Amino acid sequence: MFDFVNTHKRLIQLVLGIAMVPFAFVGLESYTRSMGGASDVASVDGQAVSLRELNEEYRQQIERMRGILGRGADMSLFDTPEARAGLLDSLVDRRILATAAVKSRLVISDEQLRELIATMQPFQVDGKFSKPTYEALLQAQNMTPAMFESKLRFDLSMSQLSRSVASSAIQSRTVSARLTALEGQQREVQEHVIRADAFADKVKVDEGAVKAFYEANLASFRTPELVRAEYLVLSGEKLGALDPVSEDEIKAAYAARSSQFRQEEQRSVSHLLIAAGTEVKPAEKEAARKKAEALLGEARKNPAKFAELAKQNSQDPGSAEKGGELGTVARGSMVKPFEEAAFKLKEGEISNLVETEFGYHIIRVTSIQAAKVKGLEELRAEISRELARQKGVRKFAESAEVFSNLVYEQSDTLKPAAERFKLQVQKTDWIPKAGSPAAGPLANPRMLAALFSPDSIQSKRNTDAIEVGPGVLASARVTEHKPAAQLKFEEVKADIEKTLRQQEAGKLARREGEAKLADLKAGKDPGAAWSAPHVISRAKAEGLPPEALRQILSADVEKLPAYAGFGADRGYVVYRVTRVTDAPQKPPEEAKAEYARLESQVGNEQFSAYTASLRSRAKIEINKANLEKKQEQ
Repeated sequence: MFDFVNTHKRLIQLVLGIAMVPFAFVGLESYTRSMGGASDVASVDGQAVSLRELNEEYRQQIERMRGILGRGADMSLFDTPEARAGLLDSLVDRRILATAAVKSRLVISDEQLRELIATMQPFQVDGKFSKPTYEALLQAQNMTPAMFESKLRFDLSMSQLSRSVASSAIQSRTVSARLTALEGQQREVQEHVIRADAFADKVKVDEGAVKAFYEANLASFRTPELVRAEYLVLSGEKLGALDPVSEDEIKAAYAARSSQFRQEEQRSVSHLLIAAGTEVKPAEKEAARKKAEALLGEARKNPAKFAELAKQNSQDPGSAEKGGELGTVARGSMVKPFEEAAFKLKEGEISNLVETEFGYHIIRVTSIQAAKVKGLEELRAEISRELARQKGVRKFAESAEVFSNLVYEQSDTLKPAAERFKLQVQKTDWIPKAGSPAAGPLANPRMLAALFSPDSIQSKRNTDAIEVGPGVLASARVTEHKPAAQLKFEEVKADIEKTLRQQEAGKLARREGEAKLADLKAGKDPGAAWSAPHVISRAKAEGLPPEALRQILSADVEKLPAYAGFGADRGYVVYRVTRVTDAPQKPPEEAKAEYARLESQVGNEQFSAYTASLRSRAKIEINKANLEKKQEQ
């Protein structure tokens, strides 16, 4: 039962270390017991999912998204009916899986739990578990040890359950090899383009159709609501610039951190690899060694031809085309045998054969950069920037509240805040409510929402100071407003006619394209003019639309040329496949990694199917009224 924990202890430590975000930790049992009440949002086989749980899940998601998008991101974008329904789905699945784990008796013992927690690096001091550190870290995350340990039990139970289900999936090596081959297959194609514009003169648009289109799409023919605004931006960068970094500060910072400025020895290295991984048979490994020895002899006879030998013979796809060049390496960046050999060589010297888990290497050092300590002049600009940033951070922390109070208390003008912090009041052009500026502080969704609020438009009050980026506050004030308005038919008639003409021309182009495609498949010559050939693959679509790529790659290429077609409003394209090139066989290590990836994918699909099967048999009831309640403050 505990094989997974014992075998993958380091992996579990890493996952759990990353997962330590603010979380209301509840035990495995609490996922499975009934909690009924008027505030429930769902019931799973009679076991309640409460509104409190949903709101807590929402809070966790917000914290995760803030960590990814930055503190200035508009979190209201995630408080939608669709997002809350998705969160509820995850809670329902969790409840179903927890029940399955309990029924399967996947329980973690107290001893196993204590052992795992004791080895988790965040809770250690000088390499040993520290109970005060453990309790302090949990307290900082608003957790008690009991809460953390209950959630840890649940996570480990889920790991065991998912592993046992995923491992039951069997990935065929034949299927894996076929999928890999298809993924790397390349097809040479030519195009015959039938443009819709060529049919525009043949299309007549009836005014009645234009009028009907206008009436059916009135919402599309409205001018957006617009505002012009003035705004202020308070940032740590600007505040730091008001207090320039002095020479004495730079020198003091350099002296305090001089030990950090040492650059260790680095070497520019090339190599030639003859692959012989750990799964290679003894006879194949011996053949690889003999081949490598022969190449070593050639390289030593004529070192100037090392790059040519590597390009022709190396089985490292990442460096072979570059003549074996690996670039600059430092200690700790390569596997140990390779590193030890490379750092014993003199400049221009070629190594003996070096055996690693990848095979046999011939290494050549092309240049050596000795270890050195960077001087003050070399680091002056970097240190100055860092000190200015630190000053800005401190001053921003000191000024943010004052700035917020000023724009709030004197809400009819931004001038007092501008004068207090030596800021420039900036002005915008017209901003549409439905869109946003391409960049800048007013591109922030929260700022846009504040600008178009009734208070801003009707009373011309300053917005609150809004965090529009890390260490950046902004406040804005509407100076002009234009409400949305319906465009008259005469104003948009010409545009509608153009749209309808394009649509009808597109249909004609498609009709002709499909006819030519049918002729070509029947062996007839419709007089198509083909473009120069180019190569596409699943990984290299060359800008093709996904559906066009799918049509080309699904075309029957038993007999060439093969044909496919794809149409859109702007025309139709007939594709001729003239050549198919199979993917080159991957080295054993790459093939093994690819099989592992596909095996993991199949295992994940198996677990998803298992979850869906459990869900289909569960009795799930959703309380839509409670689901639609907003996040509790």
